[in-house]
Amino acid sequence: MLSGADFDRLSEAYNQALELEKSGESERAAELYRACLEIDPEDRCGASVRLASMGLGDEPQKAPDAYVATLFDQHAEVFDDILTGDLGYAVPMQLAGILSAEPGLHFSRMLDLGCGTGLSGMMLAELCDHATGVDISEKMVDMADERACYDALFVNEAVHFLDEWQKARQTEESDDYAPFDLVVATDVLPYVGALEPLFEGVAANTGPGACFAFSSETMTDEELAGKSWRVTPNQRFAHSALYLKELLARHGFNRITTFEPITVRMEQGQPIPGWLVVAWKD
Repeated sequence: MLSGADFDRLSEAYNQALELEKSGESERAAELYRACLEIDPEDRCGASVRLASMGLGDEPQKAPDAYVATLFDQHAEVFDDILTGDLGYAVPMQLAGILSAEPGLHFSRMLDLGCGTGLSGMMLAELCDHATGVDISEKMVDMADERACYDALFVNEAVHFLDEWQKARQTEESDDYAPFDLVVATDVLPYVGALEPLFEGVAANTGPGACFAFSSETMTDEELAGKSWRVTPNQRFAHSALYLKELLARHGFNRITTFEPITVRMEQGQPIPGWLVVAWKD
């Protein structure tokens, strides 16, 4: 827990670093971002991701949990307006259109990872009997709760939730921890680089015939430079199509019915390319 004095030091160093980065003084900005990490090892400011996006630090395996929770807690009340308005985000609507087009398609139990304010829950509610939402931001979960489109809501990090759910199913004699036949992650992968733990967790909590639907940002082959994933200039994570397909196959999601290139969102007036994926477990 940061003291008041440490919080003030962190805020001052981070704001100065941002200004230096914007003015092109990358090396000086990097020094201050490193100072932020010394003050706050949990990295609420996301300094590690900013260093990686500048090419002046190692790429983290994922965005720090404290950073993601803080970011979304701060924007919860205006999140929908920013995401669907300013950023042109429409992935839940696109996914609902794809799944709804399948005649007679219906699910028993949906898990919405990174549920946010409940956009995917709203769009997919008619396709499932029971919906569970989980998000790392408590304020986001509060907003989703107001929408009343989930039967259960949890404040948790996605991989940790999947691990806890699997363990509970193995130890509890209860249907409360039954597997899911639809897992949705419509704005989760852009905050994770190495996806193996996430895909492993999804596979462990789904049975044969289950659907895994998600979106991911991507880059050109030149920008990815042969890597499976990279931190983007916008401090998010991009993944190659090959990496995603390899992980799906490795974890039994071999029937891919959708792998569409999409514009995930707009950033400073520029379209951010990505993938919309729907895959089914053997």
